[in-house]
Order: sequence, then structure tokens, then C-alpha cells
Amino acid sequence: MHSLSYARGPEEPLLESTIGQTLSETASKFPGREALVVRHQNVRLSWRELDEQATRVARGLAGLGLGPGDRAGVWATNCLEWVLLQYGCARAGVVLVNVNPAYRSHELRYVLQKSRMKALFLHPKDTRADYRAILNDSLRDSPACLEHVVYLGTQDWDRMLARGTELPGAAQAIQPDDTANIQYTSGTTGSPKGVLLTHRNLINNGLGIASCLKATPEDRICAPVPLYHCFGCVIGSMVALNSGAALILPAAQFDPLATLAAVHEERATAIYGVPTMFIAELERPEFHRFDLTSLRTGVMAGSPCPIEVMRRVMTEMHCPEITIAYGQTEASPVITMSRVDDGIDLRVQTVGRPLPNTEVKVVSIETGETAPVGVQGELCARGYLVMKGYDGDPAATAQAVDSGGWLHTGDLAIMQPNGYFRIRGRAKDTIIRGGENIYPREVEEFLHTHPKVADVYVVGLPDARLGETVCAWVRLKNGASMSEEELRDYCRGRIAYFKIPQFVRFVDSFPMTVTNKVQKFRIREIEIRERGLEKAAGIETA
Repeated sequence: MHSLSYARGPEEPLLESTIGQTLSETASKFPGREALVVRHQNVRLSWRELDEQATRVARGLAGLGLGPGDRAGVWATNCLEWVLLQYGCARAGVVLVNVNPAYRSHELRYVLQKSRMKALFLHPKDTRADYRAILNDSLRDSPACLEHVVYLGTQDWDRMLARGTELPGAAQAIQPDDTANIQYTSGTTGSPKGVLLTHRNLINNGLGIASCLKATPEDRICAPVPLYHCFGCVIGSMVALNSGAALILPAAQFDPLATLAAVHEERATAIYGVPTMFIAELERPEFHRFDLTSLRTGVMAGSPCPIEVMRRVMTEMHCPEITIAYGQTEASPVITMSRVDDGIDLRVQTVGRPLPNTEVKVVSIETGETAPVGVQGELCARGYLVMKGYDGDPAATAQAVDSGGWLHTGDLAIMQPNGYFRIRGRAKDTIIRGGENIYPREVEEFLHTHPKVADVYVVGLPDARLGETVCAWVRLKNGASMSEEELRDYCRGRIAYFKIPQFVRFVDSFPMTVTNKVQKFRIREIEIRERGLEKAAGIETA
């Protein structure tokens, strides 16, 4: 047994192919098997049909003048077109830019400018928002590179497909190490950063997760998680692609009843979700009407899981081989994972052990040296899964990935003597609310745009259901007055709903160090004590 906190996943052959090539190979192996079920659109595709439709979309992109290296954004909830664009972009060499459907004008403008996308695919509107109006607002006085806006579910999409052209020769020369995807995540400073993920990153992370799940072509994966997030487009799409399993999308966005119905009617063998999703499913009054006995395994990730929820998923949802996964977008995303045959204690008390072909270590925050087993430090990962970098930001990339190729996650962890890891908190400032990453400085910078705000600091507070919620301490300008609701109203429609502060406190000053640095941990301590959140702060989690 090693005395230092270092572990390496099993050595398994890595795939040196692109997403498009892998899709062709899977379609060749399992042509008639069901690949994709989109229940709310009444769509069922076999692997052969999915492969053919991906090629049609790739040609449509070429017809728009998009070629290898160009960027195309998808700003939509889960739908058939999202999956087709994921595979079509990969086949054409076009870099897919995931855009969160909860983004509003402030965030969309930022992503349009930073990503330099040439095309954006979106629905005109849905029950959540008028996306066309938000886009028009974002483009006002904005030097975006956007050349094409394609509205899904309209003649725009049909026209693009009808005007498709043969793929250029450059598309045939796409390499596994070429960028396939840009996903925006919270960085260590400032606004969200575009994480560059390659074909090799994504394909092999999907392969490693599939290995841990023991996924086969017989599996049917119910994925109510969003495709714009790694959970959907990697742990969902890439696991199905590598195993030949069917991917089932129950609804456009999470709906606990639609998810339970999908498991029941489709005889799903695997189910995905963040803990709040599983809680919502278990708490439905109709829960016991559904036959979930087809379930075998699944993935729970995104935020810490209360132990009792894990036990109920394993027993009441008939999911004895449910796994816990841990990672971050910069790691494609999964770093460690429990295994389907792990004992219940390992599955509820740890985040598992490294994926195949992955090295993980815990380093001292003070010295950077590998910590002894059982001693807390920062978790670092190395291997094929480490991102290519942050888009256009070599300095931030160098800060996140050291010269030895180690990705510094910013998460505090302990490695147990058995090689399993426990996450103890975050060295970084990131708030994780129901699986959504929120960077406090981004919210602070937005709140600073309110004419009455002089200064503001944002922290995460513990929440028994969501993991964390957003709290803002606000100092108003001299003579100004404002209510909590007025501040929240200012946020609505401008930033994503999950970033809007649930708690607001108006203050005259902030706790400071002797060098005049604000002590955010003191703000958090005061809020936890005064709001009686000690129980939520100490909740036992997996």
C-alpha cells in the first residue's frame, strides 16, 4: 500500500479516433439497434439512421460555409436536433459550442463574443423564454462574428439540410486531438472560460465511464440531464456511442414524471441525474405506480449526495448498481467513479477511484508536494482526459494545468488507504447549486451594474436540497435604498435564474483582513449561524 496519495486507474486501450469515425464504427456493428429515443418529439433512430442523419447535418453545415475549426453554438434544451448537431459538427470538423438555455442577454452576449461562433442554432421560444428576443438584445451593439442564425423546428433547419454540400477534404483529415467542443465553465478568476475539449478527450472519457458502468448494447440509458452540460453530452451521448446502448431523452428539460414514465415504458436499465433530480422522482406521489425493476445502474453526479437518497435509489428505484461520479468540465468531465460492484459504504462515502488511464493525486496546498494518505489537500488529475486548454487564455490554462500535465481541480480531497477518494470541499470559490456551477465574481460583476450598488460580495450557502444557494452581501451607495426583491427583479431576465441570489443582506461594511481583503469565509459563517443553516452545512454526503 502506497504511503502517498497517488492512484492510477487500470490501463485499458485508448481510442485514437474521432467522434465521427466512432459513430460510423458503432453504426456498422449495431446498425439495427435503437440508438436514440426522443420521447417528447416521438423520435426513434437506429444507429444506422443516426449515422446517416449526422452526415446529412454535417453536409448542411458545409452548405452554410462552415468548415473544420469554425464554431457553431447550440442554445437549446434537449431535442433530436441537439444530438444531430453534436455528431454532425464532429463529422464536419466544426467545433460545437454548448450554450446553457438558462443564459439571458448578458451571458449570451459574452459567449457570442468570446467563442467567435459563426452560427447559432436555437428554438425561437419555449415556455421558459423568448430566445429570439434575447438574441436580438444580445446582438445590439455587439461585435459578434455570427453569420447564421438557424431556428430549430422551423423551415430554417429544413432549408439548411436541403442545401447541404459534400464535405470538404479537410473534414476527412480531422484528427483525434482536434477540438470538438467548447464548454463554458466557471474559472478561477473573472467570467466563465471556454474549455477546449478534443475528440480524444470526449471519446475516451465516455469509454472509461462505460467501462465502469459495464455498459453493453443491451443497455438503455434514461438521461433527463441537459445535453448542454457534460453530464448529457459526454456521460450520456459518449457512453451510448462507445457501448452501443440506446440513449433515451424523456423531455426537453427535467420532468420527474416524464423520467419515471420513460424508465417504465422504455424498460431503461440505467438512469442519470444530480441528487435533486432523484429526490424529485422519489417524492412524486405517483412514484409507486411505475415499474422501475428494469433498472440496473446509473450515474449520480453534479453535487454531493445525501446518504439516505443514495440508499433509496438503490432500493426503492431498484438501482442496485448506481454509481457516483466526480469530475469537472476541464477533465472531460469524469475523473473518479465508484464501480457497480463496490460495497454500499464505498458508494455513499467516497467518489470512487480513478477512471481507466487516469492518474489522481492529492497535493499539499502549502507545498504542492504529494500528501500522505489520509491527509487533506488539492485533488489533481493527469491523463488523456485533461482539457486542451482555455479558449484564447494561455495564462489561465497554465494556472490550471502545470508543467507536468497535472490538472489542478481546486477541490479539497482525501485519499483513503484503499485508493478511494473523498471530496471535502473546494479550495476554489465556485458555488454548485443543483449541479450548476456559479462563479461568485461573475455574479458580483453583474450586480455592480445596478446604479444603487456600491460594493457586493457573493458566497454559497449550504442547502439540504440543492447543495448550495447564492447569497449576496450588498453595500449601497450613500443615500440609496433598495429591497431584496428589487435586486432580484433587476437580475431576472438578465442572468440565469440559478445565479440570482436567494439571500440578500444589505450591509455598511464587510469583514476584512488587516491587509483589507474581504473574508468571504466569515460572511459564510455569519450567514450559516444567523440563518440556522448548521444542519445543512453538516449534512453527511457521498
